[in-house]
Amino acid sequence: MVKIKPKLSADIIKLLKFKAKLDANRPDFVRCESWRLVRVKENWRAPMSHSNKMRLEVKGWPAKVKSGYGTPRAVRKLHPSGFKEIIVYNPEDLDNLNPATQAARIAHTVGRKKRLKILEKAKELHIRVLNPSTGG
Repeated sequence: MVKIKPKLSADIIKLLKFKAKLDANRPDFVRCESWRLVRVKENWRAPMSHSNKMRLEVKGWPAKVKSGYGTPRAVRKLHPSGFKEIIVYNPEDLDNLNPATQAARIAHTVGRKKRLKILEKAKELHIRVLNPSTGG
């Protein structure tokens, strides 16, 4: 199966490459003390305490979430391939997709039988499916 490529402008291609470089250098934002305490999950929460080393941005402590780590607005929410992801639940959802700019991602609740029907219809309509494996 040939991978379908999106129709992108030169500016968007340049921004996607820049976004990939930013993503590679972005640190993992972890909750303070999550590496030390089992009861504290790694999900990001802003540090609050008046003496918190992360809040004070002390050297050697993990980075905080800041607006400077963001990606360009034009390529935000895009798949690295350049397509806009659309969640698909049944074959009829593919009729509303634009194959030039949008790609299908089959919802995780879809079973194997309906997944195969979606894959067949996507092949007919020349729509790229981002998660085509049948899971078995």
